[in-house]
Amino acid sequence: MAFLQALFAILVPIVAFLVYYLSVIPRLNPLRHLNGPPVRSLFVNHLQLVLDPRSSPAAYEKLTKLYGRTMRIRGWDDRLLTLDPVSLSHVLKNTAVYQKPWQSRRLITSLIGCGMLSAEGQMHKRQRRVATPAFSIQNLRALIPLVFQKGNELKDRWMIIIKKEQKLGTENEHVLDVCHWISRATFDVIGLAGFDYSFNAIQDETNELFSAYKDMFEIAISQGSLLRTLLSIYLPSLNQLFPDRTALTVKRCQGVIQRVAGNLIQEKKWKIAEGEKSGTDYAGRDLLTLLLKSNNATDLTPEQRINDEDILNNINTFMFAGSDTSSLTVTWTLYLLAQHPEIQSRLRAELYSVISASLPNVSDLTDEEMQTLFADIDGLPFLHNVVRESLRLIPPVHSSLRVATKDDHVPTMYPVQWSSGSTSKTVHVPKGSFIHVSIEAFNLDKEVWGGDAWIFNPDRWDNLPEKVSEQPGLFSNLLTFSAGPRSCIGLRFSIIEIKTFIFFLVTNFVFQETGDKIIKSNVVLTRPYISGKYSSGSQLPLKVAPYVPSKDS
Repeated sequence: MAFLQALFAILVPIVAFLVYYLSVIPRLNPLRHLNGPPVRSLFVNHLQLVLDPRSSPAAYEKLTKLYGRTMRIRGWDDRLLTLDPVSLSHVLKNTAVYQKPWQSRRLITSLIGCGMLSAEGQMHKRQRRVATPAFSIQNLRALIPLVFQKGNELKDRWMIIIKKEQKLGTENEHVLDVCHWISRATFDVIGLAGFDYSFNAIQDETNELFSAYKDMFEIAISQGSLLRTLLSIYLPSLNQLFPDRTALTVKRCQGVIQRVAGNLIQEKKWKIAEGEKSGTDYAGRDLLTLLLKSNNATDLTPEQRINDEDILNNINTFMFAGSDTSSLTVTWTLYLLAQHPEIQSRLRAELYSVISASLPNVSDLTDEEMQTLFADIDGLPFLHNVVRESLRLIPPVHSSLRVATKDDHVPTMYPVQWSSGSTSKTVHVPKGSFIHVSIEAFNLDKEVWGGDAWIFNPDRWDNLPEKVSEQPGLFSNLLTFSAGPRSCIGLRFSIIEIKTFIFFLVTNFVFQETGDKIIKSNVVLTRPYISGKYSSGSQLPLKVAPYVPSKDS
């Protein structure tokens, strides 16, 4: 009897909370009166409809035609979904009001700490202010030679693999998982650019710090159980009391990262201090050195500085955001070029226009010569169009969430339709409401980009529709790098990586499809998988053959 009373005492508050949360609160939310797709039951939502990149473009097109550019969808509760540029600009600019939900922040923090991806408010401002000088044009220009060296090294590695296969007498069609290889190369780049650390991942994958980052990102993010992830967000003690394989992997990896990367931070601090003592400034150009120097700047008060834990968290953030996003963009670009061989040939011809017949091997170029060559590459109009089109068509980040920290009225460009039949030019968003920010939907909107918006067409950038200029976005009116105060701080560095790797790979290889059906899956980032082989992890195999210029070219 006593057991039943205790059980009753536990269950009644839980049931009461669920009834209040699932039934009472939604009825009080004014967003439920917005036009939107029907809610057929308490436990059915529209998230799969708008989050799966295999079907989301068609879903957004249908929803917009039925309910307008600002609508209500059902997640865990009623939330705002808008394809109105004025509304989205308002949300992304007002970071004090619209922040990342605590659920998203807890998930990110549990993996890579509270860096710029998860920090909010004054903490984010403080971290961003310290990091911004490291991403100046001058500092990024100094990193171009190491990106060139890694692009050249990846090219050489692929040539060795192909020649070895040829000697073994295998077929002429050499298949490489470009997703896997480019990820290794971008890890090498961000290791050196981030904290002057050599993963040497292009040559092998045995480095313990490289393995720690890869295992943590791949197993915890790409292969983790959705149910388990949700439970660990709402019950963080679960992973401590009952750790599963993913939790144990993350704990092991974080231990390696804290030990190795933590030592790197202390070594850098010592070198900077020794340089100050001797009067010879330590000349490191990696982001860690620049962060530490910026953090010690005399114009910063003690309250504006960040501690060693914040430094490590932001290095982890650069590792995550700076390796996967760039590698996926290059991977998807090569896939699109393999699907469109005529565009691939045009791009290769343009890239060859900056290569002098007397140009020595890249490894023989001086740093200044590499910087000059990249300036020529960066100025190529068709390459720029190809990169922009790839970033538009398959943005690495499919969508994001914001939550209102107080009541607000969101302005709109287009009339808002309500279930009562009335219209308005603003939407009242109550405190605690979620706003679904669909990056892909803005990039693929046919009413903005034209009827061929879902097609890879780099030439569209030479004659854009007028509506494109209304779109918010840090880069070429694309939402790929976000917009507002939380837009991507590493935009310029990412473009350097993407264009450099495309230059080395497209001028040296021809890419063709293998016949495998490649699908897009939204697993934190939009990753490629072979249909029917999801359990094998993210991969994108392509036929890769050395390019042999014709005598007339």
